[in-house]
Amino acid sequence: MSVDDPAGVLRSTSLDPGPHSRIFETSWPVRLGDANEHGRLRLDALARHLQDVATDDNDDSGMREEPLIWVVRRAAITIERWPRYLERIDYRTFCTGAGPRWAERRTSGRGAAGGHLEAAVLWAAVDATTGRLALLSERFDQVWGKGVRQVSARLLHPPPPAGVASRPWAIRATDLDVVGHVNNAAYWQAVEDELARCLPGRIPVAAECEHRLPMDLGDQVRVVSEVEGETLRLWLVGDGGVHASAVVTTEPPD
Repeated sequence: MSVDDPAGVLRSTSLDPGPHSRIFETSWPVRLGDANEHGRLRLDALARHLQDVATDDNDDSGMREEPLIWVVRRAAITIERWPRYLERIDYRTFCTGAGPRWAERRTSGRGAAGGHLEAAVLWAAVDATTGRLALLSERFDQVWGKGVRQVSARLLHPPPPAGVASRPWAIRATDLDVVGHVNNAAYWQAVEDELARCLPGRIPVAAECEHRLPMDLGDQVRVVSEVEGETLRLWLVGDGGVHASAVVTTEPPD
């Protein structure tokens, strides 16, 4: 089944790399800690896969020497068929766009048993010393930026509606990464949990998450969500505002 992502990020991104694109390929199996009780690769595990593929590409390219930390700004995923437990996924990734301080990466995953997913992730470049957004370097242009289109870092999701019920979301020490903030994959754990609560048994086929404010250990965060037909909308809200939002389109199980 072909499903468009909610905000059109994947629709605006070519499936094919440009003639000068650097392409990186690797593979991983879906391991025990990646799958839910039905054997489906979870959204948070997929987010970790995408993060690790990007990191391996960065290291292989020689860009690890640059004093940058890449932080997810927006991630959009569509799933033709979910990879299953122990299925090996071949990942193929390349840059599809860039702005002054961010870049968009397209990653395709195809499993040995027919799994197929597509993802477009917008990464912001952060100076490892100052913690501020950093301009992309000439080295970035040489490695990934040849011929890519200009992309915006503007976020599109609306704020949460007033009067919608919410519940607390606990941040654990294990959710933090080397930057000291909650890792982007942990946000998807909240999405998976809310799916199980609000749309039990349904399968996500398109999902998008936007990151606005970092979450830290000790933050008081609440999950706000609503269901519209087959779609779940979710916000992680703290005292300072919306930390992140997600929209997920689902379908019944096969």
